[in-house]
Amino acid sequence: MKSKRIFVPKPSIKTANVVDKLLKEPIRYEKFLSLLEEAKDTFFDNPELEFELLLSNGLPLEFDDDNVYLKTTKTKLEDQTFCIVDIETNGGSVKKGYQIIELGAVKYKNGKIIDKFESLVYAKEVNEYIQEVTNITPEMLIDAPILESVLKEFKIFLEDDVFLAHDIKFDYKFISDSFEKYDLGKLENRKLCTIDLARRTIEAEKYGLSSLKDILSIDVDNHHRAYYDALATTYIFEKSLSILKNNDKIKTSEDLISFSKKAKQLTIKKTEPKE
Repeated sequence: MKSKRIFVPKPSIKTANVVDKLLKEPIRYEKFLSLLEEAKDTFFDNPELEFELLLSNGLPLEFDDDNVYLKTTKTKLEDQTFCIVDIETNGGSVKKGYQIIELGAVKYKNGKIIDKFESLVYAKEVNEYIQEVTNITPEMLIDAPILESVLKEFKIFLEDDVFLAHDIKFDYKFISDSFEKYDLGKLENRKLCTIDLARRTIEAEKYGLSSLKDILSIDVDNHHRAYYDALATTYIFEKSLSILKNNDKIKTSEDLISFSKKAKQLTIKKTEPKE
């Protein structure tokens, strides 16, 4: 694991409007700072510190001739690092007191897996249902690192890569809420859901991880273990990319993110059972 200084920020500003503007065109740096200054829920009085905060939280900002732009709008797919993430938790919400019990991730770039992250997380309780689904028992977590430590290491690992997950709403929000709980900021990384992408590239009746693994003959065991589910998701993502390799409209990372949300979904008729 490479060693870096981690910036530990407080909760950041709401960035949706700013990002929407950056998706259309670069913004002059001074204008960008004024937008931050106008934004609600800012933590710092100094907009330049807010800018640093966004960088720390994974928003892929870059300068070019005094303009600020999203790197994902210019980064070619072959040059983009994607971080494919999966978590196992002992419940459905950080706000209700539940936590991550395992975190796994795969870094993928230009057709190759270039790094990985895998860690169990100490937890006092894992209910019987979660134990049955994940095969993670409380005994396995006794000597695992505490959550705050794992989150700090993962934040360094993630950097400003595009965050991928299968059913991204759950993983992204749970990790972001966990970051905020420990004053590590929140996730601002650009994100892509492999379910959304698969619906537009792979014909299937169901798009759950197990179903796609069967359809694509992905031979990865240990279902419902974080790293192995992240690895299976990587192979699904790789398949989608191979289908899109001759699509002239998808050149950059942001093109792919947009395609995953807006392109027409494939449809396949469900097989009717024989009478």
